[in-house]
Amino acid sequence: MTTAFERRTRDCQAALRDAGADAVVLFPGSNMVYLSGFQEAPNERHLLLFVPAQGEPAFVAPTMYREQLDTWVADRRLWDDGEDPLTLIEAVAEDLDIAGGTVLVDDHMWATFTQDLRATLPDAEFGLASDVLAPLRMRKDEHELDALRRAGALADAVSEELRGLGDEAVGRTESALAREIDRRMADRGAAEPSFDTIVAAGENGAKPHHRHGDREIAAGDPVVLDFGGSVDGYPGDQTRTTVFAGDPPEGFEDVFEVVLAAHHAGVEAVEPGVPAEAVDAAAREVVADAGYGEQFVHRTGHGVGLEVHEPPYIVAGNERELEPGMVFSVEPGVYLPGEFGVRIEDLVAVTDDGHERLNDSPRTWRPL
Repeated sequence: MTTAFERRTRDCQAALRDAGADAVVLFPGSNMVYLSGFQEAPNERHLLLFVPAQGEPAFVAPTMYREQLDTWVADRRLWDDGEDPLTLIEAVAEDLDIAGGTVLVDDHMWATFTQDLRATLPDAEFGLASDVLAPLRMRKDEHELDALRRAGALADAVSEELRGLGDEAVGRTESALAREIDRRMADRGAAEPSFDTIVAAGENGAKPHHRHGDREIAAGDPVVLDFGGSVDGYPGDQTRTTVFAGDPPEGFEDVFEVVLAAHHAGVEAVEPGVPAEAVDAAAREVVADAGYGEQFVHRTGHGVGLEVHEPPYIVAGNERELEPGMVFSVEPGVYLPGEFGVRIEDLVAVTDDGHERLNDSPRTWRPL
């Protein structure tokens, strides 16, 4: 039975042939997971996956991974500590007939391994694996969409729990609440947080990538909550802005309504054939018309898949047309330095005739 990983590898090989390239060489990370299912953190040992345009892929790996390399890839070339892995890499390249061809290396490959490949394959030309893999990874298959839906449901459930804290959140530090968010996600089955959880209270909310600190949450503080948990390797990512208790500062409700309208406009612009930049423009126009254009200081969204930030990017200048299976965030924000910030974010999947929200927790600022 053909696995999803083998099917993706065959698609990668077809893309290599279309691009006139001879192979991709992958490093531990999301691309290796995407094609083989094997997941490992990068380390100082040579662990590479060679995928030729024709023929079967091959792993080069330390012998210590013999039992862990339980993937559909049958060709596994192992080397022992004390041996020179470059000799094995040279042999694999000769066997796959790629030594003098065009080799696309993983974009995240450490420089030391890239340099070793260049030294071992002096007659090869080198490029980036994203040239063939990014277009494939942008279009999620049903397995991936299912994982992303479950990650979205997990974030929704935790969001609703948090919003019910009300007065109990007052007096806690941002960091304490971030730890509680991570614990609640783990209790619901998240393997790990998708990224460093953001809890940004009051003036910290005006810093789009503030993480969390020792500031205590006070009554009336707008609090930006941006978090997600990983499900089967796929991350959730949701942002809500809330006031746990008390009355918000002057002007907050107006800004919130602008951001909510911009978020809705961005989501409603999503359908097949629409350029990615048009979604950004739809959200940005609402903010600009309300007089806050200069306070919307980042792109409207980013693709989500095996990585929490990946193509397609929902930004001005990206003319790539949306296709069914693409998944990305829609997250407009307005940031008033020294006062507060507001951001609202959902993940959205492009369908055959429109879009599907992968998050549906309440978007109101009021406690639930």
